[in-house]
Amino acid sequence: MENTLSTEPKVRISAPVIALAMYAIASGYLMSLIPLMLTHYGLDTSLASWLASSFYAGLLLGALAIEPLVTRLGHRNGFVWCLGTLITTIAIMPAIPDASVWLLARFVAGVAVAGVFVVVESWLLHGNEADRAKRVGLYMGAFYGGSSLGQLCLGFVGVHGVMPFVAIFTALLFAVGVLLLIKSDQPSSAEITPLSFKQITKLNHAAIMGCIVSGLTLGAVYGLMPLELIQRGIAHQHLGGLMALVILGAMAVQPLIPMLSRYLSRTLLMALFCLLGVAAISLTLSFADLYALGAGLFLLGMALFALYPVAINLACDNLDAHYIVSATQIMLFSYSLGSVAGPIIADGFILREQGLMGYLFTCLLATSIYMLIASIKLKSKAKGVYG
Repeated sequence: MENTLSTEPKVRISAPVIALAMYAIASGYLMSLIPLMLTHYGLDTSLASWLASSFYAGLLLGALAIEPLVTRLGHRNGFVWCLGTLITTIAIMPAIPDASVWLLARFVAGVAVAGVFVVVESWLLHGNEADRAKRVGLYMGAFYGGSSLGQLCLGFVGVHGVMPFVAIFTALLFAVGVLLLIKSDQPSSAEITPLSFKQITKLNHAAIMGCIVSGLTLGAVYGLMPLELIQRGIAHQHLGGLMALVILGAMAVQPLIPMLSRYLSRTLLMALFCLLGVAAISLTLSFADLYALGAGLFLLGMALFALYPVAINLACDNLDAHYIVSATQIMLFSYSLGSVAGPIIADGFILREQGLMGYLFTCLLATSIYMLIASIKLKSKAKGVYG
């Protein structure tokens, strides 16, 4: 065991990072493309929220069921298998433009994507704990950077015809090629201790709530934000840039999270990010200017994409290393629960005056109040112990 640990800092991780970036480009493009191409294939736009929820339902199942498959196949083969499955589900969609087929395809795609996340996270988190922050930074940078480039494809490649699918297939096939051709060291099958139900109930409740709200908001943003922008009269050529600003905000906030965590409790940090999101939405609703909308979406991206990493860190505070993988799976499961419900709940807001922004405003304001109360209770409890 000691020999293994001594060589872990030298583990080569370029293959999973590059493959993840290529996957993120394809995924970011596809997630925003699907609501926009429904009418092109003769499908009703109301299907968009159900497709998003079907995808996240698959993510929910995959978060629970994919680990044995990855353990059996190994990280590299597991990653390739998940990407191959995802490619198959995407190929089916233009070939069979039927609502039930698309719903099933997106569900299976969600299971495959859960496998991608489990593989990459466990691949990059193994090894020396001192290098973990750097690897997580690479993970977040590759994912959000790729997602941002994927959003820009809406303007560069377009939303109609066969070219969007050609671009998506090319990115995913390139990811498979990277995994097969670039040498990299896989983690050995590590012994993971699952959390018992009693231990799960003792996980930080604010952390679980943060993950659920992250799913509620991000699931709706990915699934419905393009439609929201179109309803606001935004031209197609501006959609990609505006969606990319959301992802750029997500990238910009990542270096701030560990810095702010030194001075603020993670519960209070989530409350403040929720309030930032409330302010960002107020900006988008108060001004019709495209630049104000862009600035608001950038700040909204910072707020929404900060919740999940802060919540995961909060859940793993003072947790034995053997339980970290199990805890992160619980957090992914909580996120997936929110992601399934988010687009369906948000769909009820779309036809109202404030639309999707009204839904996000409600979620973030309620969460900020919850986190502020939880933070005060935590501080009071600390004073009771040490005061």
